[in-house]
Amino acid sequence: MLHRREIAHLEAWAARRPHKPIVIRGARQVGKSTLVREFARTAGLTLVAVDFERDPELREAFTGRDPARILALLKLLTGKTAAAGTHLLFLDEVQAAPEALAALRYFHEEMPELHVLAAGSLLEFALAETRFPMPVGRVEYMHLGPMHFEDFVTAMGEADLAGFLRGVALRDVEENALQAALHRKCLDLLRRYWVVGGLPEAVSAFVAGGVLDFEPVSRVLQSVVATYRDDFAKYGRSQDRIRMVFDKLPHLVARKFKYVEVSREHRAAEIGAALEHLCMARVACKVFRTAANGVPLAAEVNERFFKCLHVDVGLMCAALGLDVLDLEREGDLTLVNRGAVAEQFVGQHLLYPEAPYLTPALHYWARENRNAAAELDYVIAVGNRVVPVEVKAGATGALRSLHQFVREKSAGLALRFNADPPSLLRESRKLPDGTTVRYDLLSLPLYLVGQARRLIREAAAERRS
Repeated sequence: MLHRREIAHLEAWAARRPHKPIVIRGARQVGKSTLVREFARTAGLTLVAVDFERDPELREAFTGRDPARILALLKLLTGKTAAAGTHLLFLDEVQAAPEALAALRYFHEEMPELHVLAAGSLLEFALAETRFPMPVGRVEYMHLGPMHFEDFVTAMGEADLAGFLRGVALRDVEENALQAALHRKCLDLLRRYWVVGGLPEAVSAFVAGGVLDFEPVSRVLQSVVATYRDDFAKYGRSQDRIRMVFDKLPHLVARKFKYVEVSREHRAAEIGAALEHLCMARVACKVFRTAANGVPLAAEVNERFFKCLHVDVGLMCAALGLDVLDLEREGDLTLVNRGAVAEQFVGQHLLYPEAPYLTPALHYWARENRNAAAELDYVIAVGNRVVPVEVKAGATGALRSLHQFVREKSAGLALRFNADPPSLLRESRKLPDGTTVRYDLLSLPLYLVGQARRLIREAAAERRS
């Protein structure tokens, strides 16, 4: 079984009394069902799973408002009993049964001790189209993306290394305490993650097939692509346009989205509608431009300008035809496909914060003045602090856009990801116009992206002290 950090969130939820039902939202194949089954196993709960796509007739059990009657009907139809404290009721592919979504309200109100989880791959469509009253305030949402890098490392049999990465402290960064051999090992694992990705089925195939055999992974990823394509029929009309945008998406990551780069034969509105369907299915994600003058970053979003992320870096590399040998031949990790792979990897980790109940969102910053254009890969909010993020390699002096941001926003801390060992530098840079910017640059190797927010909080606390 694959360990995932989200297990801890479910364990904390299960320990609360009372607890609301949780609805897990995420793209197909990111491991929602696998996560629930592993949680039930580790929590010692008997799993009672209802799959509405496989057994659509079970929808009828949820037409009433009485949870006791619903459970009694389920027992008659499936022979399974769900009892509070000992069982976990799992409603899978719940987008196929809007009645079950509405019934979650009554489980919360009348059976708050029963552990109830629901999950759906195309849930956004059900939420947008359902005529049933939704249980607002009676459920929690949990947002799930691909497996994080540390969980991939654990799956590779390197649990101690994963624990080490989770425990890297700011003092270790300041003292350059990461040994060169360990750094090289982490970079090697990073390259493998880029090709395998974070979809649990692909990770399992890679682990089972051996670390040098990528053929099973390729088969899995191509199967996932076929599954996504099969789902296009469920999105509504315009399947051909959705397929066209889906095929172009891996080539457009890390660039400002331009409709003409998808097709010159279709109107922007048509392409935009197709992209919106992919975003609703969480196969794609828009990264909007923000003025970044303060938090929340979404308050100053300009929705006319955005970049896109793919659901998973492994699927992206498969679409681009990249393998581990391609990545190993490239001396600078960020040069592969113009740095898009590195930006995708960082983006899909920053998109999902430590708290899974928060809605995934990510932003970037740009200024398009004719003589002073600048663009940052990302900006993130950590507490009330806005932190500029660059995904680069090489010397600090090349970070012109970051320096412009620091000057305009008076930012005292910036974040850089590259292939170098971690460091915390006290920077003082003179800009071409003669002004000087002073700030702290937290420079992290790409594989530490999962620890970035924690290290930023440590750095901010140190500056205050």
